[in-house]
Amino acid sequence: MRIVITDCDHDAFDEERAVVAATGDELIIANATDPASLIANAAGADALVVQYATITAEILDALPQVRVVSRYGVGVDSVDIPAATARGVAVCNVPDYGTEAVSDHAIALALNAAREVSRLDRGLRAGKVDFPGVRPMHLIGDRVFGILGLGLIGSATARKAAGLGYQVICHDIAAGEASEFRGYPHVSLDELLRRSQVLSIHTPLTDLTRHIIDAEALAAMRPDAILVNTARGPIVDTAALGEALRTGQIRGAALDVTETEPLPADDPLLAIPQLTVTPHMAWYSEESYGELKRRTVENAADVAAGRSPRNIVNPEVLGAPGRNHELTSTTAR
Repeated sequence: MRIVITDCDHDAFDEERAVVAATGDELIIANATDPASLIANAAGADALVVQYATITAEILDALPQVRVVSRYGVGVDSVDIPAATARGVAVCNVPDYGTEAVSDHAIALALNAAREVSRLDRGLRAGKVDFPGVRPMHLIGDRVFGILGLGLIGSATARKAAGLGYQVICHDIAAGEASEFRGYPHVSLDELLRRSQVLSIHTPLTDLTRHIIDAEALAAMRPDAILVNTARGPIVDTAALGEALRTGQIRGAALDVTETEPLPADDPLLAIPQLTVTPHMAWYSEESYGELKRRTVENAADVAAGRSPRNIVNPEVLGAPGRNHELTSTTAR
């Protein structure tokens, strides 16, 4: 089977090569995200492995042998899932590879912002101690840590925040009207915004969550609130966040993801002292890095060979009319 990595900025592919060496498949490593180059590089592919490339209906139609699109990561918003499903193409991800790493990073960003570590560091390097600029600081004990989206990563972040002494509350659409969800008090979105002194975002990007943190939501937050986003950039209205920080509507923000990535060096956000930004690296640890690479290609190789993958977003394609009609959900690896 021909497995094509359409695009990837990783520095080595030893894990991916080890997977295909064991299965006897052919691995092609390309570097194209524009449709024309992607289609040319992936001619004859049975499986696509993607990082940033957008996979559309047109691309799938131009590559009629493709049976699976497997993405490096959790989110699959770059893949047209309805189009893939209509053609019987499996869409795979690795939903749990970075749970501990991302939650570690969310906690690190929250503590950094609460103690103004980055701001104090920048000031000292510039020859000053900005004591007035970082006041007031508070102890962690009994501060309210709000979690928007209590999935795997949100739950891990909640566990770590509670262990530090935060009072954890959450809001998750899956909880409905429940007063408790996965061991934590569940509140409405309005209450989450109103009470959280740290608001950490862990929801996927969907039509419902795009810009869910907008000017209105930011206005509802506490003036001492810190916003942390390690999920997806477009969940937060960046322009509204910048205004909220500049006017002191909220205390600070720490972002691993932004609406534009990478963030340009001259972006006005970077001039805001109450903001800390990291370059979409929350997922990374040596352990999670290797697991991500291995499992992404394993999913692709499994479907290409007629086996059910470990992770699939649209399992309804297995055995249905289309490119994976002979596969069933019980066909194990």
